[in-house]
Amino acid sequence: MSAGAASTFRYPLAFDTWGDAERRAAIAVIESGQTTMGRQVAAFEARFAAHFGARHAVMVNSGSSANLLAVAALFHTRPPLAREGAVAIVPAVSWSTTYFPLCQHGLTLRFVDIDRDTLGFDLAALERAVDDRVGVVFAVNLLGNPNDYDAIATLLAGRNITLIEDNCESMGARLTGRWTGRFGRIGTFSTFFSHHLSTMEGGVCLTDDDELQQILISLRAHGWTRGQTRPDRLAEPDPRAAFHEAFRFILPGYNVRPLEVCGAIGLAQIERLPGFIARRRETARRLRERFSDLRGLRLQSEVGESSWFGFAFTLTEDAGVSRDTVVARLAAAGVETRPVVAGNFTRQPVMAHLRHEPPGALPNADEVHDRGFYIGNNRLDDDDLDRLHGAFHAALA
Repeated sequence: MSAGAASTFRYPLAFDTWGDAERRAAIAVIESGQTTMGRQVAAFEARFAAHFGARHAVMVNSGSSANLLAVAALFHTRPPLAREGAVAIVPAVSWSTTYFPLCQHGLTLRFVDIDRDTLGFDLAALERAVDDRVGVVFAVNLLGNPNDYDAIATLLAGRNITLIEDNCESMGARLTGRWTGRFGRIGTFSTFFSHHLSTMEGGVCLTDDDELQQILISLRAHGWTRGQTRPDRLAEPDPRAAFHEAFRFILPGYNVRPLEVCGAIGLAQIERLPGFIARRRETARRLRERFSDLRGLRLQSEVGESSWFGFAFTLTEDAGVSRDTVVARLAAAGVETRPVVAGNFTRQPVMAHLRHEPPGALPNADEVHDRGFYIGNNRLDDDDLDRLHGAFHAALA
């Protein structure tokens, strides 16, 4: 952001990270005539998997679709990693499409409170929630911040529970030197406009499991065998041979394929990803230092190495001002805000349509719902940081 008069200061939730390379890549795809999923998507998948040290990456048209395929795939392994009627543990604060695929596949949601500081799982609440009915834990790395996967591994040790990760907001985060999205059987990523790497719309599933990769590929495109390197992993060979093989349907799939242009843009963006993450972390360091004198405000605490999707704040009891007042004052000062993801999701009207256990007390999720908000992680020079600090100081007055 460039410096300007205080009256024209604007701090948006997200900003455009594309340069000439991304635009040239998009134009080249359009001019090639190959606009549906093809070589550029395959090249991006290989590059993405290599970057994060995974055996396989499967690109789809959104992070939400990545979550859908990740959940669906668990039902088609041999033996299945998930079964209809089992309980799926989820955090009480996340985006809607963490929850919907689980219910759509016959799982029952069990909501667990979040940690008030990190916004990941409250580990004590998670330990209480784990029992023999649980078949899946869908962990969410919220706003760039890892969960404590060492502790989660200890809690799940010896149990027949499948861990998957919603890492859509946390590309580039690390815990003990390991990338988030690499702790579960499948990790999901988003490449939406506002996220760490942008292909307009897009998402990725990462896995080391060969069987799961083949299932994900089939589910991504109609449930057929076309595009499989080893279709025999999923079904007996077709005695009618190649003529029918390209149109043989073996799983109840979807059509969530990405566009070729998204793969091409992703190839340009991923080369810049380390720089993107480094800048986000540096901005976070400077903001935390500059905001350390503000009272009545709690910033999300870092676990491991956050990739700092944005900056989540919760007003404390001594703030002396309501959240609605604070966000209205910030808006007047040019600072865009929004709720912390979807707040306490058990308070959303759509819960009437979801299969779930009656949620118990979720005090930390309620606090974030009622007193929390977040701002984007954007480029900040020293003058901009001073203006942002001043806007918060005035909003909290």
